[in-house]
Amino acid sequence: MLYTFSKYQGAGNDFVVIDNREETFHADTATIRRICDRRFGIGADGLMTLSVDVSHDFSMRYYNSDGRESTMCGNGGRCMVAFAHKMGLVKEQAHFSAIDGLHDAWLISPSYVRLKMQDVKGIRRYNEDFIVDTGSPHYVHFVPQVAPLNMVDEGKRIRYSHDFEKDGINVNFVEPEGAGSIRMRTYERGVEDETLACGTGSVASAIITAFSLQPDIHSFQIHAPGGELKVTFAKIGAEQFTEIYLEGPATFVFEGQIEI
Repeated sequence: MLYTFSKYQGAGNDFVVIDNREETFHADTATIRRICDRRFGIGADGLMTLSVDVSHDFSMRYYNSDGRESTMCGNGGRCMVAFAHKMGLVKEQAHFSAIDGLHDAWLISPSYVRLKMQDVKGIRRYNEDFIVDTGSPHYVHFVPQVAPLNMVDEGKRIRYSHDFEKDGINVNFVEPEGAGSIRMRTYERGVEDETLACGTGSVASAIITAFSLQPDIHSFQIHAPGGELKVTFAKIGAEQFTEIYLEGPATFVFEGQIEI
């Protein structure tokens, strides 16, 4: 069968997006893995489908490039909103469901989206590092400089360590630059490689930087290898955060058809 797809990227975090409102696309692990393959397929960090939601604008499902359905993807969610806008399903605002619950989003422009994330209800200390769930589980480790890191080796060392091997965890290396500014790089589970940006990872890194180093800062500029993102939030407790927003580019790349 022939399927139409769109390719989107948010700060270099790229996705194949399929309109599945007619429920004709039945995702299996091998098919998604083949579509996301950068040599034998379209190539992407993940695949997303848009489905009908009778109570909201649409429903989003996200699959990592390893073919398995995963938890929330922040950049993916922003790109999905841009896709829904291009399809004429939403205008300047969207209200949609995802695996972690409901999300609101605003199109600042057709290719720049602000997404409300779920509240953070706790932070776990892990030796000298931190673990936080921002819709997906994230490990945050501070370093003097992110540029020299061998991300695959360093990321795998943590992701496949004894405590995380079974379910996996996303690993973020964070370099604080000053008040409200950080550089970061992310190794993503399910992709099993560095991605050029990570939305939920940016939220995790900003919140942990505020929690541990900059308690009076509530807005962070995120410098990722693939581009710039912004994270804002409010603090409601020692380890609790609300009104969390992720914003940045959500850019249409191309569309095409693929036979499956």
